[in-house]
Amino acid sequence: MILGGDGYCGWATALHLSNRGYEVAIVDNMCRRTFDDQLGFNSLTPIKGIHERVRVWEEVSGKRIQLYVGDICDYEFLSAAFQAFEPTACVHFGEQRSAPYSMMDRSRAVFTQTNNVMGTINVCYAIKEFAPECHLIKLGTMGEYGTPNIDIEEGYITIEHNGRTDTLPYPKQGNSFYHLSKCHDSANMLMCTKTWKMRTTDLNQGVVYGVATPETMMDDRLVNRLDYDAVFGTALNRFAIQAAVGHPMTVYGKGGQTRGFLNITDTCKCIQIACDNPAPPGEMKIYNQFTEQFSVNELAALITEAGQKLGLDPQVINVPNPRTEMEEHYYNAKHSKLQDLGLEPNLMKESILESLLTTVVKYKDNVDQRLILPGVNWTESASVGKTIAKV
Repeated sequence: MILGGDGYCGWATALHLSNRGYEVAIVDNMCRRTFDDQLGFNSLTPIKGIHERVRVWEEVSGKRIQLYVGDICDYEFLSAAFQAFEPTACVHFGEQRSAPYSMMDRSRAVFTQTNNVMGTINVCYAIKEFAPECHLIKLGTMGEYGTPNIDIEEGYITIEHNGRTDTLPYPKQGNSFYHLSKCHDSANMLMCTKTWKMRTTDLNQGVVYGVATPETMMDDRLVNRLDYDAVFGTALNRFAIQAAVGHPMTVYGKGGQTRGFLNITDTCKCIQIACDNPAPPGEMKIYNQFTEQFSVNELAALITEAGQKLGLDPQVINVPNPRTEMEEHYYNAKHSKLQDLGLEPNLMKESILESLLTTVVKYKDNVDQRLILPGVNWTESASVGKTIAKV
């Protein structure tokens, strides 16, 4: 069961698992599409509606994906979906996933925390009541850790204090209402795991980039979404689009902000590995799900090099940073557990970047350049909601 299976990571994962013989169901309330309508955004790629997507997948693959349209914050709906599908694994992408969106104003901060935290608690109860052997695989974020001045371990850290030693959850320092919702999720999941002997895996995912997977390339109607706006677009995808349309790549502040990254194909593989290696009852496994780490400046340099080989002329400008974050810092996060279980990473090499840029160039006429520049400032988060579209 893929919660949030109509979204960027969820759709690619649903097709990947279905194509490998897993029986898959998608649960989604389409709220990600609603955000675009609210804010005047759009995916660069022309994505089809979820019902057509699922029909096309069955047409081209011969494999059926079940679809449950509804809100996981509605426990009556979620209960019915669990009882109908009887999942043995539940992959939880079903959350509002943008830090800038959560910092726009009070109403969206409250929505993010209510939707994410309450939805996850509902999922835990649904597993407890209707599928007690089901393995919960929850997508967390590397942003839960913040940017500490020590190495980041994979979920847990052993501490010696006043002559005593214990292994504890690694300290969390979320830097937005979105990241804090993920911290709350992790704490709630750990308590449920211990109390109800659940099987849980928390995947602290880095920044995902790319659009094409082997499954989405089987038919143009299966294309995944590609966000480029300043609220939902990641830095790498945004840089690729800026390079393609001749807009300078907008580096926030000094550009030394460093994060972990992974290709969308590796996201799918990591979820499969987690499905195939369930945690034992009463244990919450935690993996740091990324393959490489780069600073923002390094990303801009990579896109510049790849773009020039395609005849583009990428330029870089530094713009005031709308976020409250360290722009130069130490960053060394451990990420070996998934590779120990068999992940063979698709690293951010030249061919992958050229593939991304080629896709972007194909759809560049869809770009609305008014949406590229920063639109949400952390310190100016308002109590009254407002729209972000520039008319």
